[in-house]
Amino acid sequence: MSRGTESTDGVARLESFFQVTSLDKAILAARAALEKKAYDLIVVQVEHLSSVADYFVIATGRSDVQVRAIARGIEEEMAREGERPLSVEGSNYGHWAALDFNDVVIHVFFEETRDFYRLERNWLDAREVPLPEPYRTQALDLRLRALA
Repeated sequence: MSRGTESTDGVARLESFFQVTSLDKAILAARAALEKKAYDLIVVQVEHLSSVADYFVIATGRSDVQVRAIARGIEEEMAREGERPLSVEGSNYGHWAALDFNDVVIHVFFEETRDFYRLERNWLDAREVPLPEPYRTQALDLRLRALA
């Protein structure tokens, strides 16, 4: 999606010369989550399964404070790139924060809440997206358990 704005005289000026894909947004969100030491981070492609989003980013925080920090960090990083969420739910409570960026939905869970909902298991036909380096290695280092 290229972005342009209208000046007061009606002439469009270009703000960005590149297109941000939904995968780019998912990787950006993953990077921001990893900067806050999110555990068990995965990116799954769900566009072939759902009209809700193209990708889910799923991550775990080990405390309610960390869940809120991860969600806030993602929101701030996305804002720096000009991406605003359609909605943010649950971040005040710290058990499950959902950030909806239209084609990318980010779920940040408190550890026990993620175990209860097992969101990634509800999307068995979703394809896990391999993260580019160095994020892949960082995500592997922050695994609490083997994800099935």
